[in-house]
Amino acid sequence: MTVLDWLQSRTPIPPAAMTARIVTALGSRAGDDAAGASALCLDAAAELLERLLRQDEIGRDAALDLLAADALVTYAFESAAADIELVDDRAVGAMTRLAALSDAHGRTPAR
Repeated sequence: MTVLDWLQSRTPIPPAAMTARIVTALGSRAGDDAAGASALCLDAAAELLERLLRQDEIGRDAALDLLAADALVTYAFESAAADIELVDDRAVGAMTRLAALSDAHGRTPAR
């Protein structure tokens, strides 16, 4: 099963525009083995956020990208939950990685 197959098996099914944006963000990773879905989805989310953070302003036109990044992180944890022993470590790693994106671009997370 590929990552794309795994994503298509999730419910509820996201709207078509969201699915298309998620698949675009995954790129060639969508064809990789679903066993790595957690890391692959997180990688895609981080890359999407990195591109957004390079922009001077993040406006309404970025809404679909932000929602896709959020969905990819959610899917990453849904996949990670298959191995409950690793979820805590993966959560800490994901939070650290995503927070570092904000720091690298001089952005302060909203509180």
